Amino acid sequence: MLYLRGMYSKDEVRDLKKRFWDGLSAYAESYEELRDRRHKFMLHNTRLKGVSMKFDATREGAFVILEIDHRNDERKAKLYNHFVENRELLDAEFDTPLIWDAHYRKECGSEVVRIYCMHSGLDIHRQEQWNDFYLFMVDNMIRLERGFRQIKAIWDMWEGE
Repeated sequence: MLYLRGMYSKDEVRDLKKRFWDGLSAYAESYEELRDRRHKFMLHNTRLKGVSMKFDATREGAFVILEIDHRNDERKAKLYNHFVENRELLDAEFDTPLIWDAHYRKECGSEVVRIYCMHSGLDIHRQEQWNDFYLFMVDNMIRLERGFRQIKAIWDMWEGE
C-alpha cells in the first residue's frame, strides 16, 4: 500500500476499510462469547424500531454506539427517556461512564440520540492498532447488547400494558 504525504488515495482508503472490517469479523469469530451465535451482533436488528447499534472506526478512535433515530420526534423522545430512566442498567455493564448525547448531529445534518463509548488515540490508518480497535469494539458491543436487552425487556413489558 502506497502512503504519500500522510494521505491515502480513495481506492486505498476503501481497501483499507474493507480489510479492517473483514478483520473485525474474523476477530469476532474467535471470540468465545460470540462463537455459537448465528449473527455476531444485533446492530440494526434490535427489534425496537428507530434503535440501532453501530461500530465506527476513524482516525480519532474506536466507537461503539447505540443510536436512537426514530422519524417521529415524539417517539424518539419517548425512547430516549426510557433509556435515561433505566440508565443504571446500561452503565452497570461498563467500567467507565457512557457518553449520552441527546442532540448528536450526523455528517448528513440529521439529529439523533447517541449513547456511546469511545477509545480515543487510535487511528484506523495505523494497521498496527487494529487489534486494539477490535478488542475494544467487540468487548464493548457485547456489554452494550447486554444492557440493551435488559432495557428492551422493560420496554416490551411497558408497551404491552
